[in-house]
Amino acid sequence: MQIDAQLQRKLIGEVARCVIDHAEELTALDQAVGDGDHGINMKRGFEAVLGDLDKTSALPMPEALKAVGMALVMKVGGASGPLYGTLFIALGKAFPESPTRAALAEAFSAAVEAVKTRGKSDVRMKTMLDVLVPVLETLRRSGGDVYTELRATAQAAAAATVPMQAVRGRASFLGARSVGHMDPGARSSWLMVETVADVLEGKQPMTSTDKNQVISR
Repeated sequence: MQIDAQLQRKLIGEVARCVIDHAEELTALDQAVGDGDHGINMKRGFEAVLGDLDKTSALPMPEALKAVGMALVMKVGGASGPLYGTLFIALGKAFPESPTRAALAEAFSAAVEAVKTRGKSDVRMKTMLDVLVPVLETLRRSGGDVYTELRATAQAAAAATVPMQAVRGRASFLGARSVGHMDPGARSSWLMVETVADVLEGKQPMTSTDKNQVISR
């Protein structure tokens, strides 16, 4: 896989626009289990990413990913900024010179481990890791249509957070009342994975009006 400046710009830009488009949905999900600011905070962070897109897209991919991560750390409030910032910064540090699927999987693994360490969390705690870890496993083992498999994995993994009871974050304060709601971080992770898969496969990423809304009621 070759990621030139044009593709790099599209990847960063489309992920940012997707999160911004879904800000209201993410906020509604967070209102059910948290502070209700996940969408607002993520929108602010990715608006900053879009504002620096010309500069960021001209950097080598590892440096571009670090720049995205730093923007999220600086602009996104709550736990999401440090966690997503850590994800992108660690991915940039580990990003391979030759981005084969196996090499990308190892770089993504390093990024996921960094998020685990930063958040002191793991799978089945109702967090973004409940999407990121299954996506990593799919990336490692997929031998077929990897983009379709990644999209399906992210969707199913996010849906699987609905019956979970939160163990980490603000949602954990609700105890059993956190059951029945999709984790907002799982949803934002799903959106990012789906958008990256769409761009790399050459599809036009869907807008918020095209995607199914999954707001928990």
